[in-house]
Amino acid sequence: MTIKIDRKKVSFGKEEDSHAEDRLYWAKASLEEKLEMINYLRECFYGDEATTGRLQRFFEFSKQK
Repeated sequence: MTIKIDRKKVSFGKEEDSHAEDRLYWAKASLEEKLEMINYLRECFYGDEATTGRLQRFFEFSKQK
């Protein structure tokens, strides 16, 4: 099976231009969109436990003077 690339949809440009477009997109994005992307990336990096689990509690004891 051969997959053909639609060359009309491929664009070339400078890396700085794409970064500028990304910054503009996220500057205009709503808070909900930003939070959805943060949760998506958290799941990608840390798995499902990162978004469904709870924070681990721990206690630290220190001696008073």
